[in-house]
Parts: sequence; structure tokens; C-alpha cells
Amino acid sequence: MKKKIFIGLGILAVLLVGFFLYAALVVAKRSPIKTSEFKNGDLEVKVTYCQPYKKGRLIFGEEKDKALQPYGKYWRMGANAATEITFNKPVVFGDKPVPAGTYRMYAIPNADNWQVALNSELGVYFAINEPDYKLDVVRAVVPVQKGPETEQFVINFSNDSTTTNMDLTWDTTIVRVPITAQ
Repeated sequence: MKKKIFIGLGILAVLLVGFFLYAALVVAKRSPIKTSEFKNGDLEVKVTYCQPYKKGRLIFGEEKDKALQPYGKYWRMGANAATEITFNKPVVFGDKPVPAGTYRMYAIPNADNWQVALNSELGVYFAINEPDYKLDVVRAVVPVQKGPETEQFVINFSNDSTTTNMDLTWDTTIVRVPITAQ
């Protein structure tokens, strides 16, 4: 009897190791992990996310049209793990104050605007499930702009004299979130 239990546990261990190797070696290559960092004066911003590719799919749109990311639905802003953003000092995110720290960042895309939220729940891998919305620190509503087609999701930063801009770009959609040091 003990022999059967040990064999069963051994098979289970092999399957678990195989699953994690598959996730690390195959899935991660399809949507590689990316870190974008930006410094503007004494403000430092760092975002860690996974970059999915378009691959001929409808990215943002109506659920009935089989959009990868339907309007009005939670999106982890990338693939695999939840997107995380870190500020070294307090900021104004969109138009709302946020303390320094690290946050889970997600969005609820719509055709003309996105809600981009910061949430205190961290370390979420395979962030398919929606976050605990009670842990939201802030939600900023930002307009959608049209741009040239982009195959891979990317988060970039730029700045002007007073503001750091975080651009979320994929397909023909650009969403710009202003971030200002407090």
C-alpha cells in the first residue's frame, strides 16, 4: 500500500515539475516579461509586465465580435502575471494622489476611455481572476487615442516639463496616463 502511495506522489511531483517548466519555458516566450523604467527628476517609475502579441486577432472590441479584450471587462494589462508598477515617491496618477510604493495595475478598457487602476494586491501570477476591488487604491479615467498598428503590447514613458506620461500601446490603441511627482 505504501508503495502505491509513493508511486502516486512521485507521478504527481513529476507532473507539477513538468507544468512549471512548460509555463516558464514555453508560455513566457510567447509573452516575454518586460520591465520599463523611467526617471524624471527625482521621480522613478518602474513597470513589470508580460508582452503579448496581436497575432492577427481583434484586440479591443465587443465581446460579440470575439475581441481578445472585450470592452468593459477587467484586463490584467499584459499576459501571464499581473502588471506591477512602483513609484519611489508619492505621485498624482491621472488626477488622483497615490502614496509611494508598488501596486498591481490593471485596466477596464472601453471604446473612448479606459479606467486604469492601482490595487494593493501584489504577487499575482496567472492573474486571470479579477482583483479584489476593495483593495483598489485609485482609478484614473483616461481617453483612448488612435495610433499606428503595434503588434506587441508595450508600456513606454515620456515626459514634458511637468509630467511623466505612461503610454499603454497595443494594436491601434494608445492610452496615456499622466504621472506627476507630488
